[in-house]
Amino acid sequence: MSPRRNRPKAAGASGRSAEDEGTGRYGGWQTTESWQGEEWSVRQVAGASTQGKTYRCPGCDQVIPSGVPHVVAWPEHAGVDDRRHWHKACWNAKDRRTTRAQRSRNAPRF
Repeated sequence: MSPRRNRPKAAGASGRSAEDEGTGRYGGWQTTESWQGEEWSVRQVAGASTQGKTYRCPGCDQVIPSGVPHVVAWPEHAGVDDRRHWHKACWNAKDRRTTRAQRSRNAPRF
């Protein structure tokens, strides 16, 4: 039995470099998906990178608490201001949801 290798393989050994793996600044995988007729960049965000931050999911209009893993999606050719933080389940169900968020009468509008 051989001992486990503790050093990362060189980029040439596997044929891929760190840029090709799709990992971003905050970890997680970044992919491209097609939705509503345009290309969207989608990144999985680990909860550890969001400590002290809360976001509002556009799919369910609920708060994503600090430290919860979620998805960040933005149109392919858009700026930083167009990024939206979604619950993973809400992003996966985006095609099955209605166009309007259903709020209770006394819910705040954000």
